Amino acid sequence: MDLILNFPLIAALSAIVFAQVVKIPIRLIVTHEFKPGLAFSTGGMPSSHSAAVSALTTGIGIIDGVSSTLFAVSCVFSIIIMFDASGVRRQAGEHAILLNQLIRDFQYFVGEAKDWQRKEAYEKRKELKELLGHQPIEVFFGSISGIILAFLLYNLY
Repeated sequence: MDLILNFPLIAALSAIVFAQVVKIPIRLIVTHEFKPGLAFSTGGMPSSHSAAVSALTTGIGIIDGVSSTLFAVSCVFSIIIMFDASGVRRQAGEHAILLNQLIRDFQYFVGEAKDWQRKEAYEKRKELKELLGHQPIEVFFGSISGIILAFLLYNLY
């Protein structure tokens, strides 16, 4: 029962759900594609990682104060998570795009070079996931949505 009363945790989990669900209408508005699977996927606008850690840090700031040690730890943790989302994970996604293209090009070259009987098996291989990280704007709006959501939930809590 105490878990339900943990405001920073509730704020963070709510921010994750909000950020994941709002990706669907944003994608629909921007690209006119309805993709409900985005709610269970990584990457995209806004960053649910950024929303979660921002809501968590904001919730801790509201409950324990911004001068608390726990707020400091959470703030540093949030910065690392957001940096990782826009840096390392984004670059991993860029690498996946390049590797997938290299594999497609190589398969085309081999297929054209000789009659390859097992081409179908290679075409069924699973590609690397390309949407891993976030653009800085996605991280920014994720963190803003987390902060706003934490304040809104605190007023309802």
